[in-house]
Amino acid sequence: MIFNWLDTGDAAKVGAALADQFAPSRGKQSSPAAAGDALSEILLRADPEVRQLRLNFYKKAKFANAFKWRLLENGVDKALADEVTHRLVVHLSGNQAVPASSLKPETVATDRPPSKDAKSLLARANKHIAHGAYADAVALYEDSIKLNARQPTAFNNLGAALSHLGRYEEAESHFRQAIKIKPDFPDPHSNLGTALLLKGQYVEAESFLRHALKLNPRFVDARTNLGLTLTFLSQLRDAKTHFDKALKHEPRNADALVGLALVAKTEGSFKEAEDLLRRALQVKPKMAKALASQASLRKMTQSDSSVWIETAEHVAASGLAPLDESELRFAIGKYYDDVQDFKRAFNNYQQANELLKPMARPYDRGAYKRFVDTMISTYTPEVIASANRGGSTSSKPVLIVGMPRSGTSLTEQIISSHPDARGAGELVFWSSVSQEHNPTSNAWLEEPAKRKLAETYLRVLELKDGKALRVVDKAPVNADHLGLIHGVFPNARIIYMQRDPIDTCLSCYFQKFVLSMNFTLDLSDLADHYREHRRLMAHWRSVLPPGTILDVPYEELVADQEGWSRKILNFLDLGWDERVLDFHNTKRSVVTASFWQVRQRIYNDSVHRWRHYEKFIRPLLDLKGLAR
Repeated sequence: MIFNWLDTGDAAKVGAALADQFAPSRGKQSSPAAAGDALSEILLRADPEVRQLRLNFYKKAKFANAFKWRLLENGVDKALADEVTHRLVVHLSGNQAVPASSLKPETVATDRPPSKDAKSLLARANKHIAHGAYADAVALYEDSIKLNARQPTAFNNLGAALSHLGRYEEAESHFRQAIKIKPDFPDPHSNLGTALLLKGQYVEAESFLRHALKLNPRFVDARTNLGLTLTFLSQLRDAKTHFDKALKHEPRNADALVGLALVAKTEGSFKEAEDLLRRALQVKPKMAKALASQASLRKMTQSDSSVWIETAEHVAASGLAPLDESELRFAIGKYYDDVQDFKRAFNNYQQANELLKPMARPYDRGAYKRFVDTMISTYTPEVIASANRGGSTSSKPVLIVGMPRSGTSLTEQIISSHPDARGAGELVFWSSVSQEHNPTSNAWLEEPAKRKLAETYLRVLELKDGKALRVVDKAPVNADHLGLIHGVFPNARIIYMQRDPIDTCLSCYFQKFVLSMNFTLDLSDLADHYREHRRLMAHWRSVLPPGTILDVPYEELVADQEGWSRKILNFLDLGWDERVLDFHNTKRSVVTASFWQVRQRIYNDSVHRWRHYEKFIRPLLDLKGLAR
């Protein structure tokens, strides 16, 4: 699980997790009396889930042994560890010999009428969340908080329950409140970081996840989610280190194995990724994320029907959390697209997107239109003409922009195959600048601000490759910020990828993106967003100096690879090099949805792909007139 108020793996894993909650740091419990209070608090939360393990004699021994040894590792005195372990085992055996005085009053009578006591409500909510009754748990957590608004555990668990329901915006506020009440509580730091990861706010997510690990270095969920965050930030070496550390603590941690598989496939090591996913599925045979990832490693065939698709469809129909089911539905859609069963493919892609819609903010068409209007009215020809005064003279930056799924990764891979160029992936730099500051302010036209921005961005590019003459930032969203970028780097080259508008939008609809890219979840929203994007790009072409933007049509690039590769290199002032024709052999990490495609020889299978789905995509068909 991504959001967890208590880990529920095998007996040893749960035992160790309970011990970490009982004694997260050395020497915390000093007496059996104090230990009794702490233990009863843990039992209050863990009892329902631990009982679900159906511990037989052998599993109970593993559970108790893991619990005790983790206590000893955490600095608990041996005599106290023995006593606490004994109490725990007796309690879980249903033996009433455990003194009632050693337990919280609310843990003794669980069938009494609902209590208005905040702790009792919290206990009941925890039992509901343990059984997957998240909506009921939410109501009880809210009632408990009304009685006592200083409960960090209640706020954290409320956020976790809301997250399971896909209500991430609400969950985020509750995690933040838990942190405000108790800054040294690692769980809400980890959960908030995970929520931000799902929204694509990777830099902020990294900060909270690192803080969770600072508070609890053994927090495996936080470590695996930090690994994922770092992967999406293209910090693959650091990401791999965290996945390895997670496996050191828990050698059978399926999430860490899937994380390592993600690193491997972004590096083009597909056999290694396949082996790691197979190991993950040996641990969790019905793990949706691992099954979905398998489908991304290659083109699926009919031979996969007897194994992969049967398993995937069974798991998808088994009552998964919406986020997990959505990920698997996208993969099932890919399978049916690969085997040319287009009706089933579209049905699964549609289900995947519908599952994500309630989790994301509704797309605001008016807001994006107003943004485009603001860019057009702000960056007039007169402003652009004077904007580059004091800008950097560097010609190192290359911006590849366009709609997502328009061929930006392919073009980056071609350029990166040149010895004097490097690809930096999709950098968040200009999006972050735009969010933190007002790009329409006159302050952005002043030289000190420009110099600071230029120096910072060039340092980012230098970290990618200090010797390269050109470094490619292929974040498609940079198309929104070309006025600002040109003012800071008037010599930057901009490549605008254009692909058939229907193919582009359909490919977006068939791809799982972060929740912040909410326009991709609906065909009508996609069509509207595409029109506004085209309107903004038409403006940039009209106001930026001639020669600043090179339009590259995707269909012509795949039809005449060498001809367009020469045009691109000439535009970048790079000499011809035959290696760009063998771009699929270039060894580099590709942290985008196109990590597999860019390692294949150029192909035209995606040209006019939409015709297979014409009867399902009416909202996109009006875009025909916008084709280049």
